[in-house]
Amino acid sequence: LMKCFYSSSVSEDLGCRRGEFSRKHYGSVELLISSDADGAIQRAGRFRVENGSSGENTDYAPGTWHRTDVHLENPEYHTRWYFKYFLGKVHQNYIGTDAEKNPFFLSVVLSDQNNQRIPQYHSILWRKTGTQKICLPYSPTKTLSVKSILSAMSLDKFEKSPREIFHPEIQKDLLVLEEQEGSVNFKFGVLYAKDGQLTDDEMFSNETGSESFQRFLHLLGDTITLKGWSGYRGGLDTKNDTTGTCSIYTVFQGHEIMFHVSTMLPYSRENKQQVERKRHIGNDIVTIIFQEGEESSPTFKPSMIRSHFTHIFALVRYNKQNDSYRLKIFSEESVPLFGPPLPSPPVFTNHQEFRDFVLVKLINGEKATLETPTFSQKRQRTLDMLIRSLYQDMMPDLHKGNNMLNRRSFSDVLPESPKSTRKKEEARQAEFVRLGQALKLKTTVKGDTTANLATTSFCKKEPWESQSFCSNFPHEVVCADSWGQSLLVSTDAGILLIDDGQPSVQVFDKTLQIKQMNVLEALDLLIARTDKGKDSRILVFRLSAVQKDIETKKIIRSKYDCRENKLERTKGCHLYAINTHHGSELRIVVAIRNKLLLVTKKYNSHNTLTSTSLLSSPESPVEEFQYIREICLSDPPVVMTLVDGPTGDSDNMICVAYRHQFDLVNESTGESYRLHHVETNRVNFVAAIDVYEDGEAGLLLCYNYVCQYRKVYPFSGGSPLVQPSAYDFHFSWNQVPYAVVCAFPYVLAFTTDSIEIRLVVNGNLVHTAVVPELQLVASRSDIYFKATAAVSGSSDSSSKEMSSKSSPQTPTACENPEFPLPSLEGEVPCKNLYKIPLSNLVGRSIERPLKSPLAPKVITTTTSSGITSLPVMHSLSLSRMEIKEIASRTRKELLGLLDEPIPKTESAQKLKKVSRRQSDPKQGAVRSSSSDRIISSSFEGYSERRHLSTSSDPDTSANREESSPPSYPFQLISLYDEDIIDLK
Repeated sequence: LMKCFYSSSVSEDLGCRRGEFSRKHYGSVELLISSDADGAIQRAGRFRVENGSSGENTDYAPGTWHRTDVHLENPEYHTRWYFKYFLGKVHQNYIGTDAEKNPFFLSVVLSDQNNQRIPQYHSILWRKTGTQKICLPYSPTKTLSVKSILSAMSLDKFEKSPREIFHPEIQKDLLVLEEQEGSVNFKFGVLYAKDGQLTDDEMFSNETGSESFQRFLHLLGDTITLKGWSGYRGGLDTKNDTTGTCSIYTVFQGHEIMFHVSTMLPYSRENKQQVERKRHIGNDIVTIIFQEGEESSPTFKPSMIRSHFTHIFALVRYNKQNDSYRLKIFSEESVPLFGPPLPSPPVFTNHQEFRDFVLVKLINGEKATLETPTFSQKRQRTLDMLIRSLYQDMMPDLHKGNNMLNRRSFSDVLPESPKSTRKKEEARQAEFVRLGQALKLKTTVKGDTTANLATTSFCKKEPWESQSFCSNFPHEVVCADSWGQSLLVSTDAGILLIDDGQPSVQVFDKTLQIKQMNVLEALDLLIARTDKGKDSRILVFRLSAVQKDIETKKIIRSKYDCRENKLERTKGCHLYAINTHHGSELRIVVAIRNKLLLVTKKYNSHNTLTSTSLLSSPESPVEEFQYIREICLSDPPVVMTLVDGPTGDSDNMICVAYRHQFDLVNESTGESYRLHHVETNRVNFVAAIDVYEDGEAGLLLCYNYVCQYRKVYPFSGGSPLVQPSAYDFHFSWNQVPYAVVCAFPYVLAFTTDSIEIRLVVNGNLVHTAVVPELQLVASRSDIYFKATAAVSGSSDSSSKEMSSKSSPQTPTACENPEFPLPSLEGEVPCKNLYKIPLSNLVGRSIERPLKSPLAPKVITTTTSSGITSLPVMHSLSLSRMEIKEIASRTRKELLGLLDEPIPKTESAQKLKKVSRRQSDPKQGAVRSSSSDRIISSSFEGYSERRHLSTSSDPDTSANREESSPPSYPFQLISLYDEDIIDLK
């Protein structure tokens, strides 16, 4: 008998949970009332209170659950486009007015994506409502017009057509417009509160702090002397000591931070309200409250502070017994959600991790506060005033300009080497570049931009870091899906089964052309859509039968061997979708032109597949599927997703996208309801992703540059309630994606040359990874993608050089990595497959071994009593309660709370050995990929530091652990990817 048991993998469990998210991790809104010592009510306010996730098991030691989602949101080195891509380079700026007679500015540059040899247009539209930024692909044979760029930004009607601005001084004005997005440096208040103090007058009147408060200040930053201070001063007096003699200052990930410490600001015995201290701390958007006392003593409430400006309070308590800090966050109700979410419980025993967490939380909080109506309306008025003033200054000069120059196309001027033969135009462009480079240098020296972010981003292993899965993959990929640790891939050479480190195995020959597939290990099923046009069909196979053919090395199946595997009524289909959470049945909806065919497969979710049952089952599972009904639509769907209803009884829905709309269709009645209408002229539908917020269905609707979240509220009769909700939100990608993948807390957009990573709950950008010639391969569990690398075609290349080019390594803290580049003349293109483990994205720290079809094993589970039992199937068909129970048990296993720990695998031991390797502290330079110049990795005056005395820094490179070196095709984007040249 064949010894093969189908056990669920961690990736399967996570794949079911990947679309589950909750805003409860970010706190809940409460009405907070403060009273004085006599019990009289003073003030009240509504704040979102974050005190760690509620409803989770907290019976584990604090600090043991390592979080992976601590990131700066909307980092400046990804968002300050004009400074990064435009300033100091030849680019074009246009001015015009829209249909409402509001002036706007458009800036366009043809740039190389971080020296990756990927030319593309970066475009910024400046309007009074804010800035809009998009990337557009470059084509050497197609001219890009102003009208097409503005149309992509949903600006089609004009009162005055755009005209080009030739004055070099416009760069300074546009840089001022970009600075309206917010400061890159921050000032935070720090207020010391003794035990039992309940009013702000009492807190501001503390002359000195305790020893634990001084240690906390030392953790935050360095004590600097204000008089003569040349760095960021945060509104403090650096000439006459009128705001105190010393303060706390630090640089964190390129941002300068000045802390307004209450005990360091001037104290007045005559003034009980301490107006001088309140003048600074009361005008800070974010304030840290360090409160002494036990947990049982009266705690701080934001309503104790009389300030209309402070929106976020971070309450910090220090516990001497276990040398830990506890954190609690209060955010004014209007502040949008921001991360990172607090761990549960919010207790930190590692002080350095606590410092990093607090600073990231506070910076993200201040950025989020700037989006509240109070600040956004002021920013909009300022931006409107600046744009109108600039428009009035520019229009008289534009009328004197050359009309031929104003009408020229982008392709004539955007390349950095001017094609024009006129000396006047060449001189103008040279002066334009010189002035821009001088302005860029001046802005950097002033500290008005983030400094040296490249070195900080290299030191941390990010959850989206990829691993090399298959090198030198020569075939074109059509579609794929994961099968255990392996990948089943449909290629131009047939269907292949690929495993890391093993030769590929052909499963079907190239006569069977699979366009779409799903591998359902728990159900022992392979579902595939084959061929195209009228010949397309849905085929279903037993995985066990496919695996048996692989093991016995029988003849490779062809298209003609699959006649018994065709599902009836599916001829001519162009799309299909299955339900993610299977419940008690598998549902398949097949689209045949404008008709939807609903097919189900009944099964017992508690069945365990054994060798006997596998052998007794018929080879083709076609007879187990049942045709239910047919639903007619007005048009053929382009995108289709199944949405599970709360009961699963007549309330399941189908989301379809066609024409200019997303509709919801009831599976039982066939009734359709308008979910979202797209207003633009052209629509490129990308995806409709079913996500479940606290068990309630929602949809991420992705089209063009937009990603829109809509919550679906079912009511009696199974009809969805489709109306605007406070829970709905939307955000825009910087580039039009062709695929979007959700893995809470992240949502990833795949384009032809980049992966854009944002947070699901607010759409904020956390990272953009440049991956040349990117193709998403599979994403049901782990994410697989294909990217290109260059292998030298010369015969005298050393093996070391070949290896470094074909297998890019993870960068260390102080060196630039080798990245896969498009092939050049004389080089043979090489295509590799990479994997991003889903466990890294959703926050799992380890992954148990998975079954590979190429190496079948008997996987057993260990019970808490230590008795080894037969494996039990945990499948995608489990209910959410069962999934939650499994997740809770797995968490306890990870934390070592069960009697019998998980046995260490060989791969885990190897990983542990690799993780002990230390990074080389001697590496202190970054080699630019665009030239042979060596750039110092510490920008003088702006390098990130914990203390002025680096010898006592616990976070030096010698103490940092270096992650294992998987192949790494991502370009970690640096703000200074194009260095400022000598102005002589």
